[in-house]
Amino acid sequence: MIGYARVSTHEQDTALQIDALTRAGCCRIFRDDGVSGTKECRPALSKALRALRPGDTLVAWRLDRLGRSLSHLISLIGGLERRGIAFKSLSEAIDTSSAGGRLLFHVMGALAEFERSLISERTKAGLDAARIRGRQLGRRRKLSTAEVRAAAQRLLDGSRLRDLAERLRVSPMTLRRALLRINGA
Repeated sequence: MIGYARVSTHEQDTALQIDALTRAGCCRIFRDDGVSGTKECRPALSKALRALRPGDTLVAWRLDRLGRSLSHLISLIGGLERRGIAFKSLSEAIDTSSAGGRLLFHVMGALAEFERSLISERTKAGLDAARIRGRQLGRRRKLSTAEVRAAAQRLLDGSRLRDLAERLRVSPMTLRRALLRINGA
């Protein structure tokens, strides 16, 4: 059994996952620290997949440690099955070495993707409702409309954009975007 552990940020710790994988009997454990599950390139996962041989089992603490989307998980597990390798998820008690485990894997994966879709839909609905109520979304603007108009006038009078940006304590790009915003471009 070969284990795989992953955390999304460097502030998180894989200790809980490693302990569980060790207790489950994993002889080798590969870990990705600070790597999102949505990333294609996960160095430790690539090494773990190369280390697996027919008859081995890839073990993860939870399904979401292996991948974020159902299509990616199904592709990954399907590739393992074609190579004669099983997959085991400790938290969800999924073991694809049996027909029941394969069924449970597909059901759990579908439910996880459904949950993510619901969260996304609720977030979008909340943002749309806030926009309808007239709420300005996103980060506060660094420059007021009056400051941008004054900077535009100074530019017309011959001042340099870089000097104006420095005086306003913003980057030249921020000032340039603000100027484009008020000019409707």
